[in-house]
Amino acid sequence: MNDQPNRRPRTHSGKPGRPGKSGKPYRRPQKDPVRILAFEALRAVDERDAYANLVLPPLLRKAREKGDFDARDAALATELVYGTLRRQGTYDAIVAACIDRPLREVDPPVLDVLNMGVHQLLGTRIPTHAAVSASVELARVVLGDGRAKFVNAVLRKVAQDDLDGWVERVAPPYDEDPEDHLAVVHSHPRWVVSALWDSLGGGRAGIEDLLEADNERPEVTLVARPGRSTADELLDSVGEESALPGRWSPYAVRLSEGGEPGSLEAVREGRAGVQDEGSQLVALALANAPVEGRDEKWLDGCAGPGGKAAMLAGLAAQRGAALLASEKQPHRAGLVGQALAGNPGPYQVIAADGTRPPWRPGTFDRVLMDVPCTGLGALRRRPEARWRRRPQDLDGFAPLQRSLLRTALESVRVGGVVGYATCSPHLAETRAVVDDVLKQTGGAELIDARPLLPDVPGLGEGPDIQLWPHLHGTDAMYLALIRRTA
Repeated sequence: MNDQPNRRPRTHSGKPGRPGKSGKPYRRPQKDPVRILAFEALRAVDERDAYANLVLPPLLRKAREKGDFDARDAALATELVYGTLRRQGTYDAIVAACIDRPLREVDPPVLDVLNMGVHQLLGTRIPTHAAVSASVELARVVLGDGRAKFVNAVLRKVAQDDLDGWVERVAPPYDEDPEDHLAVVHSHPRWVVSALWDSLGGGRAGIEDLLEADNERPEVTLVARPGRSTADELLDSVGEESALPGRWSPYAVRLSEGGEPGSLEAVREGRAGVQDEGSQLVALALANAPVEGRDEKWLDGCAGPGGKAAMLAGLAAQRGAALLASEKQPHRAGLVGQALAGNPGPYQVIAADGTRPPWRPGTFDRVLMDVPCTGLGALRRRPEARWRRRPQDLDGFAPLQRSLLRTALESVRVGGVVGYATCSPHLAETRAVVDDVLKQTGGAELIDARPLLPDVPGLGEGPDIQLWPHLHGTDAMYLALIRRTA
C-alpha cells in the first residue's frame, strides 16, 4: 500500500442518499463550515493534484470574508487538512484493518472523510464522541445518509484504541521489515523511507527523527532581503513575544504559531518575504564562496519563484555586482520580477530555457542552479507530495538536472563558482548528478562548502552540504559548490 501513492481512483462524491424508512422523523444534517472547508481542500488535493498550501489559503480567506470563520476555526481547518495529509499512510492502514473490503474499493471522498475522522480521534484532543458525531454529520452532508452509516461504523471501531495501540496492530515488526515498519508508523511511502535512509546513513534513531520531523508543522520563517530590510526591523515589527531570530541565517526571523506575515509592512512592500532558512543558507554559501578575480556578474539560472534570486540580488548589490535572474516559465518569471522589484542594485529578469541559454559561455562570476526535483526535502510543507511522487519520477528529472548543471558550468568563467542546489536529499538528485557531470565535463572541482557556513553544525562529510529538518529545522536542502578551473 505504501508504495502506491496514486492508489485512489478519480471519482466524485455522490449525491446525498435518501433517508431510510423508520418511525423517527428525518433530521437534516448539521453543516459544519470548518469541516466542510477541510473536506473541500482534501478533495482538491486528490482530484486536481493541487497542493494544500496553495488551495487552503484562498478557501480560508473567502470564509473569513463571509464571516463564517474566526482565528480558531481557521486553525482547526488547517490542522484537519495538514494532519490528515501527513498521516494518510498510517490512517489508511488503520481504516483498512476496520473494513471488510480492500481499501482501493472505498471511494476517495469517503476515504477523505474517514481519514479526517481518524485524525480527529487519534491525532487531536477532540473528544471521541465529538470526533465521531462531527464526522458522521459531515458524511451526511457531502456523501449522503447511506455512506454516513458506513463512516459511523468504521470510526466507532477506530475509537476502541489509541494511536499507539493501532500502530502496534497494523505495522509489521521492525525486526522483520524495518522499512515497512517505519513507513506505516511515520506515514511515508516505503521507497521514500529507503531513499531518505540511504542519504542520511546511520541507524534507526536518525531516520526516525527525520521521518517524525517531516510530520511536524514547520515554522513560518521570514527573510529580511539584504539592503532593503534587516532582521532587527522585522523583530521590532513583530515583537519579541511573537518572533525569534533565525537559527543560522542573519537575515532570518521565525514567527511563533499564528503569526501572519502579510500583516507586516516590510512583507507587503516586498522588502522582506517568507523563505525557509535552508534556502537562505544556500544563497549565503554561494555568495560567501571565494572567486578568483572580478566579482561583477551573478546568475540565478532557475530563479522562480524568486526567493533566492531576491536574496542574491541584494547581496550582489552590496558588492556592486548585478544579477541576471532567468526562469523558463513566463508566469514564474513574473513572480521573480515581483520579488526583485525595489532591489537597490542592478538586476534583470528574463524568461529563458536554462538548457538553451541566450547568454554567452563564461559570462558570469557566480551561478546558482537550483534545479527542479522531487521535492522530498520539503515534505513538512507539502505533505501530499510524498503520496504523489513515484520512484520513476527520478528518471524524469535526471536528464534535466544534469543538463542544467552543465549549462551552469559553461556559463561561469574560469575562477568563478557554481552552486548546484536541490530541495531533495535523494542521492540520485544530489551527489550522483554532481559526480556524473564533473566526470563528463572536466575543468572543474568541488570546493568545501562547510566553512562558508561556520555556525551551522552537522552539514555532513563534505565537500558538499546537506541540511535536515530534524538537525537544522530547515527543509532538506542540498548544495554543492564547484569552481571552474579550465
